[in-house]
Amino acid sequence: MSTTPIAERPEQFEGSALARWVLRRMGWTLDFGGLPGRQGVMVVYPHTSNYDFPIGILAKWAMGFPANFWGKDSLFRVPLLGPWLKWVGGVPVNRSAPGGLVEQACDHLRQCRAQQAYAWLVLTPEGTRKLTAGWRSGFYRVAHQAEVPLGLATIDFARKHIAVSQFVRLSGQQESDMAHIAQLLGDPRGYRPANASPIRIV
Repeated sequence: MSTTPIAERPEQFEGSALARWVLRRMGWTLDFGGLPGRQGVMVVYPHTSNYDFPIGILAKWAMGFPANFWGKDSLFRVPLLGPWLKWVGGVPVNRSAPGGLVEQACDHLRQCRAQQAYAWLVLTPEGTRKLTAGWRSGFYRVAHQAEVPLGLATIDFARKHIAVSQFVRLSGQQESDMAHIAQLLGDPRGYRPANASPIRIV
């Protein structure tokens, strides 16, 4: 048993025409056809450079759906930068307490589901721009425990293509789920390809 693909995309968004124009002027293409629900977790892969962030923010505006991302709490204490990060969807987190963070994220997603509110948590599971042995497990635990879809997004600098088009439900069988996720993600090239971590949880 492994992940189950989700084909339906009932949640549609208009997005920013200006952001789409800027991406096109920069040579980027975007593949996005909507979301399978109002709550979920989305992983972005690979994360190898600081350039990922501005491209990702432009894509977020172009797609038009409300999304939040975790960031080091220390960044949110920096004058001007902190308020701006919150404005674009950032949520400060203390990485020294991952267990508590997962529970908080699950509770938030459940509450939003009960209220029919939008809540998509976007994460870079590598956790750093440097090469590591694999992915952190937080994204998997949140998506599985909160029983929400997992979105698979890629930023491919070789083709200048952003894809937010694949969504799955996790089975809870981590090894087989990750093998299927690796197959679905393919081989997108980060800005620094050598820094892309293997698609596995360590």
